[in-house]
Amino acid sequence: MARVLVVEDNRDNLELMTFLLGALGHDPIGVMSGMRAVEVAEGARPDVVLLDIQMPEMDGFETARALREIPSLDDVPFVAVTALAMAGDREMILDAGFAGYIAKPIEPARLPGQLAAFLPPVRS
Repeated sequence: MARVLVVEDNRDNLELMTFLLGALGHDPIGVMSGMRAVEVAEGARPDVVLLDIQMPEMDGFETARALREIPSLDDVPFVAVTALAMAGDREMILDAGFAGYIAKPIEPARLPGQLAAFLPPVRS
């Protein structure tokens, strides 16, 4: 089981991802803004952060930079969740320090496999 911080400004997407993560046995913490993510991240101590890129006020890149300032998140992988699909978008996301990305729309059947590479090993 992993604690997953989900940062997504679209309520339907947030509910879908937190529901799916919970159904998979993880502990999802859902927030709807980058500012809120920064407020809860240190206390939440997530194992992975799923971060929407296109958000108002504080986009995913700005949120990632702010979260990286929190020492306890130094080794936590950030995974972009985005509809960006233009040439160069993948490279831009990876160059910004994200461990990877999941394309929108979220496909429930594919989400477990997409997340597996970013989750910590299962503890016995």
